Amino acid sequence: MRAVGVVLGCLSALLGVLYFLVAGISLGPFLLWPRTRPHALEILVAGARRLTSLERGRRSVFFGDRFPGPYEVSGPRLLRYLAVRGWTGLVCGIVLGLLGFGAVLAGLLARGVARGTLGWQELLTQLLLGGVLLFLDVQGLYALAALDARLARDCFGPSEQELLRRRIEELAVSRAAVVQAVDGERRRIERDLHDGVQQRLVALAMLLGRARRSRDREQDPERADALLRQAHDEARDVLTELREVAWRVYPSALDTLGLEEALGGVAQRCSVPLRVRFEVGDEPLPRPVETAAYFVVSEAVTNAAKHSSASAVAVRVSREGALLTVRVEDDGTGGADPAGSGLTGLRGRVAALDGVLRVDSPLGGPTTLVAELPCA
Repeated sequence: MRAVGVVLGCLSALLGVLYFLVAGISLGPFLLWPRTRPHALEILVAGARRLTSLERGRRSVFFGDRFPGPYEVSGPRLLRYLAVRGWTGLVCGIVLGLLGFGAVLAGLLARGVARGTLGWQELLTQLLLGGVLLFLDVQGLYALAALDARLARDCFGPSEQELLRRRIEELAVSRAAVVQAVDGERRRIERDLHDGVQQRLVALAMLLGRARRSRDREQDPERADALLRQAHDEARDVLTELREVAWRVYPSALDTLGLEEALGGVAQRCSVPLRVRFEVGDEPLPRPVETAAYFVVSEAVTNAAKHSSASAVAVRVSREGALLTVRVEDDGTGGADPAGSGLTGLRGRVAALDGVLRVDSPLGGPTTLVAELPCA
């Protein structure tokens, strides 16, 4: 397939050179006149765009190259690519012609050896020269093929500077998202402590104070015992809620037992039936990946239990090579907003690890959340 692609590349390069010759002769006067130059240049670029689309298809079909679809290439860049590609393609055709000529000479040499008309000294000389020329020819083909691939990558895809600029922008956005997610987590923890644990501790202190006053006055011992029992129950509820808040901050099971056991704890605390399939294998996961996967599952399950009226949730964590995939699906009513604060925080957490988070939640359900986290 690659050999056919190289031969077709030589033919398309010849077509490009012919296009420049014909277009240069027919559009040359119009390109020199300032008033007609923009229209003539537009016609020239339109033809070059059609030829480069053929080159793009050749690279995709015969060499397996994949280029970004919506990437727009400027006119001067197309013309420059077509011009350079034309001359390098012609040089590649010359090298292929020399290779074919060498094959014919090799056949004649073999014929002379078979007939016995060629001496050993002359044969060794011809083999030495032929081997050196063959090596240079093959090296030339490899160099031209690498140049062809580089030209196509620079023209049809973002340049290295463009990729670097995009990467810097992605890192800046992901950093801002992580900072925003951390601030959101802090606000949620403060709200949970203030509205939940703190209020319960105040109620517990009031119960203990009333029980102590009843004991001191010795008016109603039974009421004091009832207040103490109520205070004991309140203390247990406070501990439970404090433990829930601690789990939402960071589950200690991740450090001691691993991701699978931590997800088992999520299933135990979930108010709806939760089925977890863990298909990761024996190779350990990086700690940041484990943490991100845990919070993706925890947040998605919490949202399903609170907002989607789901009756069942299924979680599948699988690993293929260096990619960990977390899939959470519920049978709720759907309609989840991907731009919501909770999902935005998860998206920032996943993006910080160069991962991708996708949410599919049509009205009526089901809701499917898929996070892909690279482990390398």
